[in-house]
Amino acid sequence: QVQLVESGGGLVQAGGSLRLSCAASGRTFSSYAMGWFRQAPGKEREFVAAISRIAGSTYYTDSVKDRFTISRDNAKNTVYLQMNSLKPEDTAVYYCARQREIDGLGIRISKSYDYWGQGTQVTVSS
Repeated sequence: QVQLVESGGGLVQAGGSLRLSCAASGRTFSSYAMGWFRQAPGKEREFVAAISRIAGSTYYTDSVKDRFTISRDNAKNTVYLQMNSLKPEDTAVYYCARQREIDGLGIRISKSYDYWGQGTQVTVSS
């Protein structure tokens, strides 16, 4: 059973930064693409960023491009989301997830992911 544990969330003022971490259990972490999603109150869960297995490719939703950076350290079984220039609209619960080994839906689609963390709250005050 794979476990994903997020950390690093908190309360920050607009314009500030946070770095989220997601630690994964298991010995095959490097075999899977990883993603970050978020869900704000009253809204559906949305794609934020993803990274391929060996970090050769990264993907972002338009609203976070040039502000957020996803990275991974396969030696530490950890994926990160560096969030800069935070805005109040970034307030949400952030989830990391592991993409299915065989997927035909696409890396931006939540149904492509089979394991999820419990989430970490990010609150950006204006």
